[in-house]
Amino acid sequence: MNLPDGNWHVEPISNDLIQAERINQVLVDTQTSFQHALIIDGECFGRSLILDGKTQSTELDEFIYHETLVHPVMISSTKLPTNILIAGGGEGATLREVLKHPSVKKVTMVDIDEQVIKLSCEFLPKHHMNSFDNPKLSLIIADAFEYVKNTKELYDVAIIDVPDPLESGPAHKIFTKEFYEHLKNILSPDGILVAQSGATGPSFSDQSFTAVQKTISQVFKYSIGYHTFVPSFGSTWGFVTGSDVVDPSLVSIDFIDTYLSKNNISDLKMYDGETHKSLFYLPKYLRASLVSEKRIITENNPLFLTFDT
Repeated sequence: MNLPDGNWHVEPISNDLIQAERINQVLVDTQTSFQHALIIDGECFGRSLILDGKTQSTELDEFIYHETLVHPVMISSTKLPTNILIAGGGEGATLREVLKHPSVKKVTMVDIDEQVIKLSCEFLPKHHMNSFDNPKLSLIIADAFEYVKNTKELYDVAIIDVPDPLESGPAHKIFTKEFYEHLKNILSPDGILVAQSGATGPSFSDQSFTAVQKTISQVFKYSIGYHTFVPSFGSTWGFVTGSDVVDPSLVSIDFIDTYLSKNNISDLKMYDGETHKSLFYLPKYLRASLVSEKRIITENNPLFLTFDT
């Protein structure tokens, strides 16, 4: 591969497509107990967190991903959510968005990799915006699968913000039917979850998105997929909700905009009522892929994404 002079971060989007960004400075390059962590200042996307070679979020466009992940389920909850679970979310931006909702009294964030959190606290201040200092936060360093399996706490909203299920990484159990079954046991009867679920572009949607939606549909009455374009990911990116009572695609524009105004959530750059509705308008190819998907992810039949490097 012949790239222009300089230091480049080269990332596989699939086995047939790569994305490259010029690196201005490498701030962190380390192997934690669970994954390889890289934090760079990039020429295009700014300061970025990259785990096991896959971009997790960047200064330029993390607001697209995090606002899209958090606010649809927070606002779709059938009651004002007070007790929130975050699985993963090590850079603190998911936590930042959750804390914008004044009804929230407690956020439990469970992440397996304490070192990534410490590095994010130091090097990604624009991501977390000091959210780790909020007294509403209960930070637990643990395997989210084991925590969800064993806790007696009851949550209104669960937000799953873990890396893709790489065989070498720590997250693949979080994509299984067993995990969603344990999670259902600790959601309130009218609770709702959302899981980041991978790329949804025409060549990528069967990597994980459709299988995650199919798996969640085995556990919850409503399993609703939505997506948005995240430039640093090189594709549209999917999310799947799960609930026995809530279909977030049906929430009205007026309700959302009134909620945001009433609760003084005014600093969003991506999300509002009109955006909410558009997130759930999936293209024809993706709707067809969801219908034809047969895979159910389990501990005995896990899903692993593999990329040539």
